[in-house]
Amino acid sequence: MKIRIVLRLLPLVLLFAACSPKGPYVLSNKVYHRQIDSIKKIITVRDPLALRDTAGVQITSEFIGTVNFNIRKPNYVIIHFTAQDSVVQTLKTFVRAKTQVSAHYVISRDGKVYHMLNDYLRAWHAGVSKWGSISDMNSCSIGIELDNNGSEPFPKEQINSLLILLARLKKLYNIPITNFLGHQDIAPGRKPDPGPYFPWKVLAQHGFGYWSDDVLEVPPNSFDPAIALRLMGYDTHDILAAIVAFKRHFVQVDNSPQLSQLDLNVLYNVYKKYSD
Repeated sequence: MKIRIVLRLLPLVLLFAACSPKGPYVLSNKVYHRQIDSIKKIITVRDPLALRDTAGVQITSEFIGTVNFNIRKPNYVIIHFTAQDSVVQTLKTFVRAKTQVSAHYVISRDGKVYHMLNDYLRAWHAGVSKWGSISDMNSCSIGIELDNNGSEPFPKEQINSLLILLARLKKLYNIPITNFLGHQDIAPGRKPDPGPYFPWKVLAQHGFGYWSDDVLEVPPNSFDPAIALRLMGYDTHDILAAIVAFKRHFVQVDNSPQLSQLDLNVLYNVYKKYSD
């Protein structure tokens, strides 16, 4: 009798098991959706403001919804390397609250793309950073992490996926060609990624950032490299760190804080592209 009952219930048990969520990220996905729900509650609040003057008298306030608004869109893309040993390690890092770090996308060595956060939400990837007058890059950028420990070339499959993703983001959000940057660019002296092996020239050939021309003009005597770096967007409070960050991106020959004649020629050439 008991055997018959078990056999009758077995299909239901198997069906329930098949419909149950599986995988190592079930819990983190639940937390993600819970936090999304909390954000939804925040943006739907329509209460009038509780304002008082210096005498403590309440100021009359009323909420009237405007019809002219939309979601803020990202205007920059910041590229990182993970500096970890595997994409699994990185995914675990990004789903643990105690790490306080995240990104919108992670691309594995084999080219698989992991979308970890809605593009319109603010990931914690840039940290203390600055580009031009912007001191909160997290609020206006999309962070892309490439599975790379920082001392190895990037596989072709990984870069191909990156180019496809960048094309989508550029078209979707109308991101300017100048606004595809590395973590090194916005945090000179603090971050080296995406590192010396990253193919910035290839990205520039596809319309994601600039690269210097093959024929370089010698800059005039009046050319000030510090001013050029600052006008491009670099934080020049530590000029040596800014030079190193520039060379990691546009020269990729050495990481010294000195500007050779070739470095100056490259800087002058790229600066003119940014200023056009």
